Amino acid sequence: MASNMLAPENRSGFAFLLTDTGGKVMLAILLFAVIIVPVFNLWVPETSPFHLSTFFVGLFGKYLTFALLALSVDLIWGYCGILSLGHGAFFALGGYAMGMHMMREIGTRGVYGNALLPDFMVFLNWKELPWYWLGFDHFWFAAIMVFLVPGALAFLFGWLAFRSRVTGVYLSIITQAMTFALMLAFFRNDMGFGGNNGLTDFKDLLGFNLQTDGTRVGLFIASAVALGLAYVLCRYIISSRLGRVLVAVRDAESRTRFLGYRVEYYQLFVFTISAMLAGIAGALYVPQVGIINPSEFTPANSIEIVIWVAIGGRGSLYGAALGAVLVNYAKSYFTGALPELWLFALGALFILSTIFLPKGIVGTLPAFNAGAGARAFAARIIGRVRQNLGGAP
Repeated sequence: MASNMLAPENRSGFAFLLTDTGGKVMLAILLFAVIIVPVFNLWVPETSPFHLSTFFVGLFGKYLTFALLALSVDLIWGYCGILSLGHGAFFALGGYAMGMHMMREIGTRGVYGNALLPDFMVFLNWKELPWYWLGFDHFWFAAIMVFLVPGALAFLFGWLAFRSRVTGVYLSIITQAMTFALMLAFFRNDMGFGGNNGLTDFKDLLGFNLQTDGTRVGLFIASAVALGLAYVLCRYIISSRLGRVLVAVRDAESRTRFLGYRVEYYQLFVFTISAMLAGIAGALYVPQVGIINPSEFTPANSIEIVIWVAIGGRGSLYGAALGAVLVNYAKSYFTGALPELWLFALGALFILSTIFLPKGIVGTLPAFNAGAGARAFAARIIGRVRQNLGGAP
């Protein structure tokens, strides 16, 4: 049976917000950040030790989009047992949708001064704008595509996979094949998405210059609000009757089918919602980093997302968000100070957390508090070491 951390909430409506301690802490931190960051970045003088640099704001804004992405993976993996190794594809598609809008917004300010074609199309001697670029000069259209494109792909993929009862490692493999195929397609110049270079040199969004401090703070706030709303949505889903069915599917899919539930419909629904959340994360990520290219489809990126969730705590939502922030903060440090060691550090972190913290950081804390403190926790760790080394448990 699943652990208590992975069990669904047995509360209806939004009553879960009253007793969800971890969630309340996360939402409180986000609210605090939304209030404090603008003040310390825009109004505190740069000479003050309390000033938050624009670099810091952009960096942690990016971390928040990763937290939202991890949340989307935890929704399907932690509560429905669907291990997707291709969620980076939905993230990238959402990013491309927003990037296409910002490319159209450049207009005559590009290198070639062409109001109709992005610079890379002019360079490649494209004569007209492809049909699938039409409409992206409107923000509302791009916003719809951020939801629709990842959601439609997830729905089509899920419909074929779940109807065929593809599960477990086989599903993980084909999700990885999906993102790899998309990566190869987007690398092609004739696809009309910038090829290897992707989309970049963005100027503004909704008329706001992307390089100004105010816009950076606005994107940070948008990322924090999106993460908070996504958390509430995911918690609402898993606290409902639907969530209890999802956990039943995860723990005993065959038995759930025997009870008369159309398991594939539940899997398809949550998989599509998860893909849309990943698309939103990608759309918020691109304006903050200033580029989107096919490397975002790399299968290794999707695997890394799963590592975030595993380290933070699968089946807790806020644990997944915490894992995303902590791992990416460590990545920023290692890639700056010791870039050649980052992949080794990530692998070691995943192995150690799997052996010693199988429930992740968040899943281990309740066990620590419920036991006899550090002594009981250490005893469990020693027992696990002996077990893995082949000794007596």
